[in-house]
Amino acid sequence: MFANENDVEWNDIGPVDTGFRRKQLGRAAGGEGLGCSLYELPAGERAWPYHYHTRNEEALYVLDGTGRLRLPDEDRELSAGTYVALPTGEGSAHRVVNDSDDVLRYLALSTMEEPDVVGYPDADAVGVYAGSPPGGDEDERVLSGFFETGDRVDFWETIGGE
Repeated sequence: MFANENDVEWNDIGPVDTGFRRKQLGRAAGGEGLGCSLYELPAGERAWPYHYHTRNEEALYVLDGTGRLRLPDEDRELSAGTYVALPTGEGSAHRVVNDSDDVLRYLALSTMEEPDVVGYPDADAVGVYAGSPPGGDEDERVLSGFFETGDRVDFWETIGGE
């Protein structure tokens, strides 16, 4: 029910094109239906690839620093005290970018529904999560993977036949 930031370990995330870390506060407090993570995004870095969720709503609250949020039709400035609601769907595609000289610290909150399909418009790809939502326990996942949208197969020829 309770978690203190000082008692939760940092997880470094991202090899290429990202370099950030997070503390999964919601998980540490025993949360099940609502996730909350503290992120630190170093100067010049970007968080998760540009994406949107089809099932899980997200929100961001900036604690310290500045940056910008890439959205489908515009970029918006982020600064301490900024709150952003990100409903489901392609119209809420987003990516946090730290284009400042200082660390950007923010909370990211998310509903923890599964299954979830995540769209990655820049890569023309999707991610599939079943058994555990994005940000959930990977060991509980019964199905997950990333697929280029061009990899579609004809159901009856590929799967529905004998």
